[in-house]
Amino acid sequence: MNTTIRTTAAEMAEALAAGTVTSVELTQMHLDRIAGVDGAVHAFLHVDSDGALAQAAASDARRSAGETLSPLDGVPIAVKDVLTTEGLPTTCGSKILEGWIPPYDSTVVAKLKAAGLPILGKTNMDEFAMGSSTEHSAYGPTHNPWDLDRIPGGSGGGSAAAVAAFEAPLAIGTDTGGSIRQPGAVTGTVGVKPTYGGVSRYGLVALANSLDQAGPVTRTVLDAGLLHDVIAGHDPRDSTSIDQPWPSFTDAARIGSTGDMSGLRIGVITELAGDGWQDGVMTRFQESVDLLVKAGAEVVEVSCPSFVHALAAYYLILPAEASSNLAKFDAMRYGLRVVPEGNPSAEDVMRASRDAGFGEEVKRRIILGTYALSSGYYDAYYGQAQKVRTLISRDFEAAFEKADVLVSPTAPTTAFKLGEKLDDPLAMYLNDLATIPANLAGVPGISVPSGLADEDGLPAGFQILAPALEDERLYRVGAALETLLAREWGAPLLDKAPALEETR
Repeated sequence: MNTTIRTTAAEMAEALAAGTVTSVELTQMHLDRIAGVDGAVHAFLHVDSDGALAQAAASDARRSAGETLSPLDGVPIAVKDVLTTEGLPTTCGSKILEGWIPPYDSTVVAKLKAAGLPILGKTNMDEFAMGSSTEHSAYGPTHNPWDLDRIPGGSGGGSAAAVAAFEAPLAIGTDTGGSIRQPGAVTGTVGVKPTYGGVSRYGLVALANSLDQAGPVTRTVLDAGLLHDVIAGHDPRDSTSIDQPWPSFTDAARIGSTGDMSGLRIGVITELAGDGWQDGVMTRFQESVDLLVKAGAEVVEVSCPSFVHALAAYYLILPAEASSNLAKFDAMRYGLRVVPEGNPSAEDVMRASRDAGFGEEVKRRIILGTYALSSGYYDAYYGQAQKVRTLISRDFEAAFEKADVLVSPTAPTTAFKLGEKLDDPLAMYLNDLATIPANLAGVPGISVPSGLADEDGLPAGFQILAPALEDERLYRVGAALETLLAREWGAPLLDKAPALEETR
C-alpha cells in the first residue's frame, strides 16, 4: 500500500504546503486505492474520478499562484450519498432515487468545494439512513475493512469504511441516531455529531428533520477539527441553522493533544453499562477513563434515568418524521416510476412505484410512523415520545451541572457478522442505545477509538458528549484521550488495521 495514503489529512495538508506532493498525485493515489480494494469493501456507490482530478488540478494551480482556499485545500474527501451533489448521482442508498442527478449542491458540499477539497465520490449507506449496519442499502452491504465478514456500522458505514480502508482521508457522514459515531466505533475511526443546527441541513435529504445532522468522519481528532471548521456555520437557507460564530475546532484539538486534563470533570453515565455490553468494550472504556484521570481529570458518576426510554421514544419520533418526509417520493416528479398494466390511476402508479422502490426497512418505518401519527394514536404514541424527549433533555441539563462532559462506550459491542441481526429489527436497533440520547436532545458527541476488544481484536469506541454549543469540548477531550492512548499503544489505532490486499 502507498504509505502516503496512510498518513492523516493534516499531514497530507502539510505535504501539499511543502510541495512534496501535489493534489493531483494525492487524489490519484486514493482513486487507485479505491480501484484496488473497493470491490471487496463496497464503500462507494459512485466514484467521480474525472471530477476529483479536475478539482485537484485547480487546487494545484491555486497553490502554484500562492493562493489556497483553506488549510485542507487539495486534500480529497468522500461524501455520504444522502447529501445532494450537483451533477453527481444522489440515491440515498435507495432504488427509488436510482439515477437521480440533483441540480444543486447541499450547503455542506458547497462549502467543501469552496474550501478546495476534491470530492472522490458518494459513499454507501442504509436506505434513507435507516439502519445500523449498512446492510439495508439497495445496492448491497458495505464490509468492515477490519474483517470483511462484519458490518461497518450504519447508516454511514460507507463513509467510515472508506476512511478505515484508506480509500479517503476524510469523509462526511450524517447522524440521526448515531450514524456517524457508531460506524466510527466499529471501524476504528473518529466520528463527530455536531450540535443540532451547527452544520447546515440544506440539501441533506431528510430522514427525521429534528434529528439529522451532518458531521466529520476522519482518522484523527485533529482531522475532524479541520473538517468541522470547513462545514460549520450559519446558513439562512436552513431554518434550524444556528446564527452564531463558532470557535476553531482545530485549535481546540491542538490544545487537547497535550494530554493535560487538569480541572476537567468527566461524568460516567450509569445507565449506559451493564447487561448486554461486551466485556472487551467495557474494559477498553474503563482503561480510557483511567487514563483521563491520570491526566488530571475528575470522574463523577451521573444518572440519567430517562435514557432507558430513549430507544423507544426515538423509534416513534423518527418513523413519524420519516413517514412524512418520504411522502414526497410519489413517482410524479422524479425518481423511480412503475406503471402497472391496464389503465392505472395516479394512486396505482404511486403504490406500485413505492412498493418497488422502497426496501423492507423503509416500509417498516413508514408503516410504524404513519400509525403513530394517526388519529386516535397521536397522543398515546408520538405525543408521549415527545414528552420523554423533554425528560431526556432535562437529564442532560442536570448531568452537565455536575460534569463538563459525559462519557460512555459508543456502542454496546464491536462489529457483528453480516446477516447476524438482519432479520431481528429490535436487536439491530439496540446498537444505537448509547448514541440516540444525544440526537433527541440536540447535544454534540464524538466517538474516539478506545482500542481493540480482547474477544475478537476489533475496534471499540469511546463516546464523549458535551452541552449544546460546546462542541469545542469534544475536541479538547477527544484529542487528549487520543494522545494518551497513542502513548499506551505506541501508535495510532489504525496503524494496527489489517492491510487489505488490492485485487485489481
